[in-house]
Parts: sequence; C-alpha cells; structure tokens
Amino acid sequence: GSEKNFSEATGALADLTARRNTLERAAREQTARMTRLERDAAFLSFERTINPVPLGYPIHAFIAVHLQQKILASVVHELAKIPEVVQAHGLSGPVDLFVSVVCRDTADLFRVDDSILSIAGVERTETSLSMGELIPFRLRPLLERAPS
Repeated sequence: GSEKNFSEATGALADLTARRNTLERAAREQTARMTRLERDAAFLSFERTINPVPLGYPIHAFIAVHLQQKILASVVHELAKIPEVVQAHGLSGPVDLFVSVVCRDTADLFRVDDSILSIAGVERTETSLSMGELIPFRLRPLLERAPS
C-alpha cells in the first residue's frame, strides 16, 4: 500500500515539475518576445484605444489637404496645434496630407476645416465624412503571423 502511494506521489510530483518547467519556459519566451517588441517600438500610445464619441466627438472625418510642399513641416506643426486633428499622414500622389479629425457636430467640422485652410501654405482641402468604421484598427492577424 504505502509503496504504491509513494510511487503515485512521486509520479504526480514529476508531472507537476514538468508542467511547471513548461510554464516557466513559455513565460520566459513570452517575456523575451514582449521585450523585443518593446525594444522595436511596436507598442503605440494608449490614446489609440480611447473612443472619442463618449468624449463628445461623434463626427469623424477625413480631410485631404493640398499644400505647398516646401513648407510641409510648418503646416504639420500648425496642424498639431488643432486638438480635433487626431492623426495625419503624408501621402504620395495628388493629395499631400490625409488628416483624420473628430468633431462635435457638422458646424464644428466646418470650423476645423476652416482652421486647416487658414494655415499658411494650405491651398485647399477636400473633406469626407466617415459614415462608419467598417474594419476597426487591428493588428491581431499580423501578430498571429509574426514569428515568436
């Protein structure tokens, strides 16, 4: 009886030790991966996860900005001063900047567009109202494809 119990206990202990070692190895590998991602600046600002709608900004629009290329840096500097500008991308092709804005209502959108148009060097804008986000910002498919 007691030899059998001792043998079963020893087997259970060996199994638990193997499981612990597997978990520790997985935790070390995950920590190393997260450290590499952090080192490579893969983690962006927490602000990307905040929904502007509960903050009072239900309108989302995209503004294509045409400008004098030689003063791009000063235009971007002035755009950054407009709180409703949540993101801007420099583009190749006929549009110079693609600006994402959030606004309280359409009158607010008109004001924001006017603020952009008043920046020295901005020649014209084309505004498109977002009718809805069809594919939310995502990276999970890329993370799932990425090597460990």
